[in-house]
Amino acid sequence: MGLALGQGGGRLALGTKTAVCEFRDVPAVAGRLEPSGTHDACYLQRATHFTGNVQIHEMAFDTGGQLWFVNTRFSCLATIDLEASFVPRWRPPFITELEPSDRCHLNGLAMVNGRVRYVTALGESNEPQGWRANKIRGGILIDADSGQIVCRGLSMPHSPRWHDGRLWLCESGSGTIGTVDLSTGRYEPVAAAPGFTRGLDFAGDLAFIGLSQVRESAVFSGIPITERLAPEERTCGVCVVDLRRGETIALLKFDSGVQEIFAVSVLLRQFPDLINDDERLLEDSFVVPTECLADVAATVRMTSS
Repeated sequence: MGLALGQGGGRLALGTKTAVCEFRDVPAVAGRLEPSGTHDACYLQRATHFTGNVQIHEMAFDTGGQLWFVNTRFSCLATIDLEASFVPRWRPPFITELEPSDRCHLNGLAMVNGRVRYVTALGESNEPQGWRANKIRGGILIDADSGQIVCRGLSMPHSPRWHDGRLWLCESGSGTIGTVDLSTGRYEPVAAAPGFTRGLDFAGDLAFIGLSQVRESAVFSGIPITERLAPEERTCGVCVVDLRRGETIALLKFDSGVQEIFAVSVLLRQFPDLINDDERLLEDSFVVPTECLADVAATVRMTSS
């Protein structure tokens, strides 16, 4: 579910069903990949931390390099500690205790100046699965500093982001992205997309948005996008929106095999790879600290720029 890029893109974390996996870019290994001389990044797995099934959602690194993640099942934000499954660091004021019952479906996490600042949830509920009762318009945006709810009435909000001096988010239930006026608490849609919008990142005036096909289930019944788009019109993929015009200018569409996208991050590389299934390459790729290279035989030493 979750995906986080560290400063400069050299660090990558993935949230899975039961663990957080961390990868590091090893440029020297990129030079060993085929086609030769084409890759400009190669991510190798460095660590796996087992959290248990906490229904990880969004993840982000803070300025100190600490990884934060949304622990949806326990309705809190958490970090990693080697002695524990997770460390609860913050929860909405209306959540009275830790319990693996997905009380409000906390899901989105926005950093401002490298600090956790805004989160999204699908409902203001302190009961197990209580958010489901008003899933159509019960979504909220919370200021993590004050604990105050700054925007209500959202349809399944996800992916809050601070960009260019404004707070953006996906109103997934309507299939839009837009901004929230923090003084009035009003959500203003900027663009509509052909799918359930979830996952958001920016590059200048371009927004990269994840799209999912809405599953035919009770969870997604009755939300606005099901009225706007017929089932065959709902797309899975990534669209690019020009924020100056509010128009989609590019679309990567998955016609089969994939039905949902959760996280989207812009990686400024041309031809990266992530290696987790090439056992031979993993067996023979060793990374030591730079200060130790002098002790490594010249016959096996590789350095990266």
